[in-house]
Amino acid sequence: MSNIRKIRKVFKSKPTVEGAGVHLKRVFGFSEVPLFDPFLLLDDFGSNNPDHYIKGFPWHPHRGIETITYVLNGEVDHGDSLGNKGTINAGDVQWMTAGSGIIHQEMPKGDGDKILHGFQLWANLPSAEKMMAPRYRDIASEQVPEVKLAGDTTVKIISGEVAGVQGPVKDIVIEPEYIDVTVSENSEFRHPTQHDHTVFAYIIEGRGLFCQEIDPFTYDVEGRNYFDFEREPTLSSGTIVLFDHGDEIIISTEKQSVRFLLISGKPIGEPIAWHGPIVMNTNQELQIAFDEYK
Repeated sequence: MSNIRKIRKVFKSKPTVEGAGVHLKRVFGFSEVPLFDPFLLLDDFGSNNPDHYIKGFPWHPHRGIETITYVLNGEVDHGDSLGNKGTINAGDVQWMTAGSGIIHQEMPKGDGDKILHGFQLWANLPSAEKMMAPRYRDIASEQVPEVKLAGDTTVKIISGEVAGVQGPVKDIVIEPEYIDVTVSENSEFRHPTQHDHTVFAYIIEGRGLFCQEIDPFTYDVEGRNYFDFEREPTLSSGTIVLFDHGDEIIISTEKQSVRFLLISGKPIGEPIAWHGPIVMNTNQELQIAFDEYK
């Protein structure tokens, strides 16, 4: 009998401004470390107002991490100090390993209706891999397999495996799973998970019941009562669900569908020294990184 994961914590994303003036929602970040180990940050960027994204993220450095960009609407032009450049279009994914260091820029543009929407996830690298050579994995939308499951559930697989189908991103240190799931109304989605991996779901749209066996209350990071599941058992867009350990998750729907990102990875369990776009293990390593950048 599988051990079904229960909800550990629930958070609502918070509006913030990053880069040269990009309005986005910070789903989790520095204050939630190490709850999400090996993940460091998740941003939900989206708007139909070009003034809220057009100035983008001009040249900036990264070291010691991987950044994963997934675009739903619009596109993002990018370039770096190694001479790489290109465009991430709707449905595309870019898995960038900064490793020993890279300087790059990301400049978003809306689609024909001026709509931009996407996500950027930061994943940590263990100390033994922090100084690996930088690399890109660019995945076009047509390379992302889509599977149909019972109950008209649709899953796009960026990394990991669903129903015997593997995503194109493989051989990553933290053994990640990254899938885009849509569960239709009056349906259920059951999915196995690595017992000791960190697993979370971020709701993009709709409402869903996350875990059938849940405590009546769950709490935010400051210990205040945040959600009363007896009164409101389903969760809606802009909400992130962090699960406890277990072997399986269950998400079900009633009167409407729900779409969410389901992401998991193997915890690293190492100390973190983090400042801006650079994440190392010690303050000395952090200082060296900034000295070399200058």
